[in-house]
Amino acid sequence: MIPTPLHFLILTIAAWLNRHQRDRIDYLREENLILREQLGGKRIRFTDAQRIRLARKARRLGTKGLRGLDTIVAPETLLRWYRQLVARKYDGSKKRGPGRPPKFESIEALILRLAEENPGWGYTRIEGALANLGYDVSRTTIQRILRENDLEPAPSRRLPWKTFLELNWGAVAAMDFLSVEVLTWTGLIRYYVLFVIDLKTRRVRIAGITHSPDGAWVEQVTRTLTDPDHGFLAGKGYLIHDRDPLFTRAFADVLRGGGVEPMRLPPRSPNLNAHAERFVRSIKEECLSKAIPMGERHLRWLVTEYVEHYHLERNHQGIGNALIDGSPTLGTGDIRCRERLGGLLRWYYREAA
Repeated sequence: MIPTPLHFLILTIAAWLNRHQRDRIDYLREENLILREQLGGKRIRFTDAQRIRLARKARRLGTKGLRGLDTIVAPETLLRWYRQLVARKYDGSKKRGPGRPPKFESIEALILRLAEENPGWGYTRIEGALANLGYDVSRTTIQRILRENDLEPAPSRRLPWKTFLELNWGAVAAMDFLSVEVLTWTGLIRYYVLFVIDLKTRRVRIAGITHSPDGAWVEQVTRTLTDPDHGFLAGKGYLIHDRDPLFTRAFADVLRGGGVEPMRLPPRSPNLNAHAERFVRSIKEECLSKAIPMGERHLRWLVTEYVEHYHLERNHQGIGNALIDGSPTLGTGDIRCRERLGGLLRWYYREAA
């Protein structure tokens, strides 16, 4: 084939472009060399984003192409970065996480919830309930999960405490002591306030106040509480109490004689008597911790005033943020304030028009 003037023109342009490209590369290599001299041998720290950019460019040149350049990073390092970039793209370990998949963990939590909230449900019943919710879990899997979490089969599972309280809400009361240090002429004396609380209505009755309680005193107070006509426990079926030694067998017999079954709590279980504990916290934080009881008479006045405020003028979140007794006066008159204990307890209301 005889070369034509067009061929000579193409070769001339290609040679010029090649020479021009080499000149650009030589300049960049020289500039790179000067920058490295300025660094004085210090190690350059790259960010992950910078490594990704260099690795992508290096992949196109390959090892041979990189060796012809005076690069800041060794060619092997650039290619290693690229291989790590590819591996990261297909690495699903962060999505998987350790252990079982999150979806299975949520199903396991649901199985435990169904078993705890429904003590009478067996494995097959739980399997059917899960199918209603769109989960296909075998009976064997349900059995294994319950065993791993120390839940017995349906006939042996106990009724949860919360469920028991809700089933018998109106028939359950709780009894407890609270202690108060009282300043007297002879020094500080610890007084004990025995109270009972109706779990459904949150209504409280102060059963007695004394500085020297004993079993006989508790029994006498209990007889008053179980009076069939005016006793606070009349009509109740159960009374929750802790393991205080003052709650004797004779005390339990008095309760049963009044038709109330005593329910002694297991050791170290304050949450099972949470409503009584909450009343103790309320009266101490809102009243007794801000006053200095000076004698038994003063203590009785403080407690009586607080209990009246507790029933008539204090909103309770446990019963829908409402009042225990009565309802707020929704008048259109001026806003008034009723004070108790010198302004320690306040009640705001509107005057009737």
